[in-house]
Amino acid sequence: MKEGDYVMTIIWHANPFRGDKFEDAWRPAAESAVRYGATEWLFMRSLDDPLEFTQMAVFPGGKTEFERYWYSEEVSEARAAASGYYQVPVLPVFFSVKGAGELVPESAVPAGGE
Repeated sequence: MKEGDYVMTIIWHANPFRGDKFEDAWRPAAESAVRYGATEWLFMRSLDDPLEFTQMAVFPGGKTEFERYWYSEEVSEARAAASGYYQVPVLPVFFSVKGAGELVPESAVPAGGE
């Protein structure tokens, strides 16, 4: 993730006793974002509330790429197949990255420090 990227986030709320089924049904759809322009994707399940999931994807091209993903036949069918496992409405939220970084282990830095 880098400055200027657009990050889409969706908080999913699984229906009671449907968390595992939702996870199994939606993970492939979350992963498929890379076929529609995303450079990164993430699908997380809360440890505190196992019915809450967060999906994130980085779309450098912004909302247009996200909409190509979200309204694709593949993802529309996945939402329909998973219906009953999650609560509606499902509301995507978009963020613009204003700063990002990562810790690089010392062993990954080449000799000479560059």
